[in-house]
Amino acid sequence: MAETRKKPTVVDASGLVLGRAASVIAKRLLQGESIVVINAEQAVVTGSRAQVLSFYTAARARGSVRSGPHFPRYPDRIFRRTVRGMVPHLKTRGKEAMDRLEVHIGTPADMKGVTGETLAVARAQPALRAPLTLAEITRLLGAHV
Repeated sequence: MAETRKKPTVVDASGLVLGRAASVIAKRLLQGESIVVINAEQAVVTGSRAQVLSFYTAARARGSVRSGPHFPRYPDRIFRRTVRGMVPHLKTRGKEAMDRLEVHIGTPADMKGVTGETLAVARAQPALRAPLTLAEITRLLGAHV
């Protein structure tokens, strides 16, 4: 019996708050939807600059090289790990949900003409100080994006 596969939903992460977008995407993945996230490096993390940077540098420095925990350095992997934290990733249901998620830095060549949907509930609100993007955070963690 052949399984009919629907085209994956494309979500543009530009200007979306990382945690809010991840929670919406995690819920949709658990419901069986396939999702492709583009422009992951343009997702924003709200909060004071010092607090956000201290969180990510501490998470990156935690553990050992051999035994972990291994915290990612690149924006697509940080986005993916944030979604993973909202899914029961050690159970079969969660593993299957994570298999339905693709996260890309920028827009892949095969998706150049596709306009991704934006998640209205995850849109960043205007603030006095500009929030940090994942690109800025990962540059400070040592990634070459």
